[in-house]
Amino acid sequence: MFKKIIFILDDEQAIAGIETLADELSLYGIQVRIIGVPLRNKDCINDDAWFENTPTLYITDNPLYHKWLRDNSLPVIVYLHDNNRDKNFSYAEYAIENIDEIEYESLKLAYQRLTGQPWTILETDRCIIRESTVDDVDSFYEIYAEPSITQYMENLYPDRDEEIAYIKDYIKNIYAFYGYGMWTVLDKAGMEVIGRAGISWREGFDIPELGFVIAVPFQRQGYAYEICRAIIEYGHKELGFTAFQVLIMEKNKISKALCEKLGFAYVENVLLDGIQYDRMVKV
Repeated sequence: MFKKIIFILDDEQAIAGIETLADELSLYGIQVRIIGVPLRNKDCINDDAWFENTPTLYITDNPLYHKWLRDNSLPVIVYLHDNNRDKNFSYAEYAIENIDEIEYESLKLAYQRLTGQPWTILETDRCIIRESTVDDVDSFYEIYAEPSITQYMENLYPDRDEEIAYIKDYIKNIYAFYGYGMWTVLDKAGMEVIGRAGISWREGFDIPELGFVIAVPFQRQGYAYEICRAIIEYGHKELGFTAFQVLIMEKNKISKALCEKLGFAYVENVLLDGIQYDRMVKV
């Protein structure tokens, strides 16, 4: 995690509020440094004083420095205020206002996203649920290699490189945009990937869908119920969802029983891509 924030600011008035943020960040051991601009030229950024061996998050109100930092794969957030709203920050992934209202947790999540680190979504008694990464792909193939897994759900791409490309796009386009999706499930005891679970949207339906898969060695031990119950609660409290659906193949009696235990009730039978599903809803 980052240990320093460097502000690169054009506007002297923009400094207001940073002291309040710096006081909060000091509680987490975060150093705050302010560099005033305009600097003589962009090469000033190459000053070694900017680049210690300390994970650093940059915040700037200057489009030139934002572009340079971004082009050099450094995590940077735009600071918007009254005197720079007419500037071009079209490539910015994150922007903030009212610095004195910004919290450490928000900056931490932005830093993780900008540096390609997965967000930890929640924990249960036995599991950690976090965003998926490319490093999870091999574990996914091991899980999906069991015939009973793909009997009732779509398989991974046959080509590993295609699956990796899919995960990369998912991180960029789903996690970054929605802030949720299908996640990776880890067993706390051995930090082993034991499945996937999460919330997504299916085209043609107006409520979010719960999805889950648990590796065969961890089935029939209550993991799926533990994980799904926690995700539903997270969806209610953190995402504001009031209802969820599941689509389960007609012969998948084990998953149906689990969903009934979670409070889902049968609504209708639907045909998708030539396959019959029981649609169940929890409100």
